[in-house]
Amino acid sequence: MLKVNNYNGVEKVFDPIRKKWVPLTDEEKVRQFFILYLINELKVPASHISVERKISLNGLTKRYDIVVYKAAKPWMVVECKAPCIPLTQEVLEQAGRYNQTLHAEIIGVTNGAEQKFFKIDFEKENISMIPV
Repeated sequence: MLKVNNYNGVEKVFDPIRKKWVPLTDEEKVRQFFILYLINELKVPASHISVERKISLNGLTKRYDIVVYKAAKPWMVVECKAPCIPLTQEVLEQAGRYNQTLHAEIIGVTNGAEQKFFKIDFEKENISMIPV
């Protein structure tokens, strides 16, 4: 369950990974519900989840939404969008660009209403959709 509070007229949610209150935007709701799904349903330890961290991509500083680590290496990259944002090819490519730096075996995108996840085989240079 999300912990929501109102601070000076701004609705905020407590992020259990960043351990701080953040503004509750539509995209943040999607991110927080996915974090709860990872922890409560998939039983991913919170210590294996990283949220909103900076990475360098082609000389530019970018910020990914969620990375799940396995054996101290990025395993899954998830790009979260607000529910009103369709999961287009452009959104998928954004997650793919982040993965050029991270090299996770799973990338995914979600807007809360729909999600698309892919497994990447770097040796065979093959990408396959994961049924969700």
